[in-house]
Amino acid sequence: MIAGRYTLEAEIGRGGMGAVWRGRDEVLGRTVALKRIGVAPGGITPDALRAEREAKLAAKLNHANVVAVFDLVEEVQDGRSAQWLVMEHVAGTDLAELVRQRGRLSPDQAAPILAQTASALAAAHAAGIVHRDVKPSNILVAPDGQVKLSDFGIARTSADPALTQTGLVTGSPAYLSPEVASGQQAAPASDVWSWGATLFHALEGHPPYQVGDNLLGALYRIVHEEPPRSPAAGWLAPVLEGTMTRDPARRWPIATAQAFLEAGPGARPAGVAAGGLTGLGLAGETPRTRSYDDAGSTQVLPLDRGAQPPPPRDPAPPREDRPGRRPWLVVAAAAAALLVAVVVAFAIGMGRGDDDGSADPGASAPSASASGSGSGEPSPSASAEPPTEEAMTSFVESYIQTAVRDPEAGFRMLTPDFQAASNGFSAYEEFWGSVSTARIESISADPDTLEVRYRYRYVRPGGPVTQAVVLRLVRAGDGFLIDGEG
Repeated sequence: MIAGRYTLEAEIGRGGMGAVWRGRDEVLGRTVALKRIGVAPGGITPDALRAEREAKLAAKLNHANVVAVFDLVEEVQDGRSAQWLVMEHVAGTDLAELVRQRGRLSPDQAAPILAQTASALAAAHAAGIVHRDVKPSNILVAPDGQVKLSDFGIARTSADPALTQTGLVTGSPAYLSPEVASGQQAAPASDVWSWGATLFHALEGHPPYQVGDNLLGALYRIVHEEPPRSPAAGWLAPVLEGTMTRDPARRWPIATAQAFLEAGPGARPAGVAAGGLTGLGLAGETPRTRSYDDAGSTQVLPLDRGAQPPPPRDPAPPREDRPGRRPWLVVAAAAAALLVAVVVAFAIGMGRGDDDGSADPGASAPSASASGSGSGEPSPSASAEPPTEEAMTSFVESYIQTAVRDPEAGFRMLTPDFQAASNGFSAYEEFWGSVSTARIESISADPDTLEVRYRYRYVRPGGPVTQAVVLRLVRAGDGFLIDGEG
């Protein structure tokens, strides 16, 4: 018995940090999972520190799609000490094993699993947490279709001083974003790439990059080459392209990806969420609408398939006065020098090869062709499909989320005229960079005038502010840009 309370029943897994057991909480009478982490006689090991971090970060996330952590206890046996992380027990399997057993998933089967994972990540990002190791084996799928994101052991918050270290890379190689593979610090956009790479794995039956014994070669491809695309993506192709794009500033926010998946093909979310999981022999879950609050809970809003977010655009010219922002070509040029440090970091033990494709080193991902995109900002244009109220409100809701998380990406959702009227990016960033959370309280749209009226509450250092806004939109391809305030 562990800590006089938890009875071990059977070992159910083994990871990089130690064995995982199914056990029973004798006090509350429930089944739990216990992860054993060794502690060296002379002090606390890095694994023990990871366990403590996982416990603290997971405790901050009270979310239906995050594995709950109940306790962190220490047990001394025969003079040796060990820590045990006591967690929610999730019956079922992980996504990597599910794909191994059943083969690659159809878009309708993959959508509900990845949508729930996106919901968990959106909550983590809203709480200032970057997971840093999103991959199929960390996504648990229960028999009833409930999905849980696990293993926050290498996750960090924005306040963690370890984020200031450079040259240290953590995560699983096949799912690393280009900026992390080149030695940059992980950010929410890095999780978005890893989520997209996980979606690729689900659709193709293997990771987007086969690592095997050639870790250096895999990292070079991630940093320098266009990402592979899945011929089997179907209606999920836009979300795959929107998340697996090399420039972090051009990636969709994870909440946008979640909304896209939950809307489903032809805006039939119920059919996708129930039918996809039912097709795997799992019970479906009806999508739920969520909203942001000041504590950082997740907002998931319907997204009309006919009104996708604006297509990725070329990033704004680099600004010399923005520390930490370097043009992608400079990052790519420096990547080769940083790859050695990356390999050393992985040698320390970060990122097991359980779902990195190392079991099939001869396999290769589909070759990628660079998608043609024009240079500069797209000019507003007419669209074959008339605008809808739902499409307009979804765009504005996505814009607010983007502006809070990434002001640079939000600024590119304005027309050039409105960018100038906003006194340029510096003034725009000065405002949005100080906003910690934002919540739309009410919203309506008029497709005839292309105006969206909303009332929202945002939090800045001076306190919460409630404001009513009218935005004028213009069409830009199949999406919109913001052309001014009414």
